[in-house]
Amino acid sequence: MSELRTRMHNDLLLRGMATRTRAAYIGAVARLARHYGRSPERISEREVQAYLLHLIQDKKLSWSTCSIAAHGLRFFYHTTLRRERTQFTIPAPKQPLRLSAILSREEVVRLFEATANQKHHTVLMTTYAAGLRVSEVVRLQLTDIDADRMSLRVEAGKGGKDRYTLLSPRLLEELRRYWRLCRPARWLFPGHGGAKPMDVTTAQKIYYAARNRARIAKPGGIHALRHAFATHLLESGTDLHTIQRLLGHNHIGSTMRYLHLAQKSLMGNHSPLDLLDLPPRTS
Repeated sequence: MSELRTRMHNDLLLRGMATRTRAAYIGAVARLARHYGRSPERISEREVQAYLLHLIQDKKLSWSTCSIAAHGLRFFYHTTLRRERTQFTIPAPKQPLRLSAILSREEVVRLFEATANQKHHTVLMTTYAAGLRVSEVVRLQLTDIDADRMSLRVEAGKGGKDRYTLLSPRLLEELRRYWRLCRPARWLFPGHGGAKPMDVTTAQKIYYAARNRARIAKPGGIHALRHAFATHLLESGTDLHTIQRLLGHNHIGSTMRYLHLAQKSLMGNHSPLDLLDLPPRTS
């Protein structure tokens, strides 16, 4: 399958797919081939649909996991193999959208206070204060910080789109303190050796460790900070369209899911970081 893998990889690159999306799509095709023990170009539409049913019914995988597999297989057959869409369809199953339990402001404060390492503390605070996806926060560069406009530039976020999000005075202060201590060069949060950005799994481990130290029982990974960002902004009275722009959502419906989670307090438009009772940190 090496030649097919190369073709699919090149097709994904040409369409600007993110690294994690490329890996997920190629992995879906590889698992299909292993399941049937032959090249995927020799696997029929009926067999692909039977395989997806097997993932759902027998392997009990989540709907979202099966949906990613379906999208990857659809891309392979429609784009790489150039089969007609009318002759090949894979139903992507839907699931009700559920959000993890939202971190309260008090829990966010406890999370930060439980993180003594300055770099780790700044990673978590930046994720929350700017409402970033983990893939976005680890790829921030020093040049993305615009202190004059008080904004953070998110380059090539989900869907390959650039956007600007909040840079609160408190976050700017924290970033400056972090820079004085750690002196990152290109990447704001470099990985080991400094040549590459921090790995996503490292950022997740930082969050889990802080959550455990803070004795927070709510499930979910570092993405919970992005959910908290959106919900706390809604509670402060920020309008949905502004939050949609800050989060980088294509559709307002993706942002509206936070409505039933927010308890309106109408505190005016603030950065969510401004609403936290955070004690000052010393360098």
